[in-house]
Amino acid sequence: MAHSEVILTENIPNLGAEADIVKIRRGYARNFLIPQGKGLEVTKSSLRMINHLKAKRAEREAREVTAAEELATRINRFNLKFILETGETGKAFGSITAKDIHARLTQELASVELPKHAVVLDRAIKESGEHTVDVKLHPDVTAKLRVIISAPKEAAEDAAEGNGRRGTPDRE
Repeated sequence: MAHSEVILTENIPNLGAEADIVKIRRGYARNFLIPQGKGLEVTKSSLRMINHLKAKRAEREAREVTAAEELATRINRFNLKFILETGETGKAFGSITAKDIHARLTQELASVELPKHAVVLDRAIKESGEHTVDVKLHPDVTAKLRVIISAPKEAAEDAAEGNGRRGTPDRE
């Protein structure tokens, strides 16, 4: 197998990030990465260019972390309320899944694109009450979302009291 070393000029999933030197098959480098401008052959001049690429990478990563932290503070203030039919013991007949929480959260955060697997839930929620769910926004940033599940009877009582706003941030 013929391999060659390439300096990546942008982030490529499952391969590397900007300024990484990766060892890949020669055909992949020759036919895809280099013609697309996603990689450079390792030469003396391209090695000098690494510093510029590393600075660009650090700047991009700092922007991503800052944006994720801002979104995490917004999500930490949210209380999503779901209504489930429950039995006498408080156990729900249905369940709230990560997909349900993701759909409601993206609906509430209309201007933000949330990754599909951002909501981390070990198993579906089947009990009424208050639950804390992790939302992974970045490898370094995780938000805590409060999910409140109530029975239709409790939800009607909350609505009568004026607490019927669903999915709105807590204003304490």
